Amino acid sequence: MGRRRGRILNGILLLDKPVGITSTTALNRAKRVLNARRAGHTGSLDPLASGMLPLCFGDATKLSSFLLGAEKHYLVEVRLGVKTITGDADGTVSGEAPVPILDARKVERVLESFRGEITQVPPMYSALKHQGTRLYELARKGITVERQPRPITIYELTLVAQEERILVLRVRCSKGAYMRTLAEDIGKGLGTLAHVSALRRTGVAGYTEADGMVPLQLLEADPNPERFLLPLDSALKDWPEVRLTRDLVYFVRQGQPVLIPRAPSSGELRLYDDAGGFMGIGEVLDDGRVAPRRLLSAAAVSVSPNLQMSVSEGKE
Repeated sequence: MGRRRGRILNGILLLDKPVGITSTTALNRAKRVLNARRAGHTGSLDPLASGMLPLCFGDATKLSSFLLGAEKHYLVEVRLGVKTITGDADGTVSGEAPVPILDARKVERVLESFRGEITQVPPMYSALKHQGTRLYELARKGITVERQPRPITIYELTLVAQEERILVLRVRCSKGAYMRTLAEDIGKGLGTLAHVSALRRTGVAGYTEADGMVPLQLLEADPNPERFLLPLDSALKDWPEVRLTRDLVYFVRQGQPVLIPRAPSSGELRLYDDAGGFMGIGEVLDDGRVAPRRLLSAAAVSVSPNLQMSVSEGKE
């Protein structure tokens, strides 16, 4: 049996994915640069899209599901009057329609109808499965199947700029929201057709551009690329946190729920050991005890520079 290749690295990289490559290609290039043994991305970006692609290395992959389910932030350029088969600029044109005269008031009325909890019909060009087959594989064969509407939430939908046939929108949304579908639906609301002509993801969960996205080209040129890795607990920085005594650390490592003084009364939280090392995720049970939900290996534990007290409240 051959020896496994690559180093064991633990951390999160906020990669600024360039336009024109898949998320898997971006991940593999970053993994190769860092000579990392284990890595994964947290929700793909289309080749058309650029922007934030959090990459999880080593034990950070145990936290990837929490990033996958988190809210996302986008800048979306919508071209009006033209529809494509994929809903974005990479697809062939499938229809054209005149664009009515649009003042800011009319655009705002339409945008308002999409804010909050709405439903979306997933596009055929998506990775969702129908009877075990990806929808985009069916779409490439010219097959269209019925898709059930799915609930999503649009927390923010703001008009940033407007030209005759172009709208630039700022969107903050829940998991599962498709910007291509949103663009098409907004086009319908405005009395025309539409598609996404450009897309950039600017945030995932609590991460924003201010947290230091790294362009792939810069990563590949840097002599010390591991310096861009963020600590594991940065993915959950808005969660409440508790610090355990040495005895409680032992029992939690054995998988046992423990009673922690002054812990929150419900929900999920970050667990730290008596030295301030991030251990993983715990969950408050109905009886008030804290049970381990997702623990990191002891070797991956790192001290958080932000841990200032035994129990702290997460930011709203």
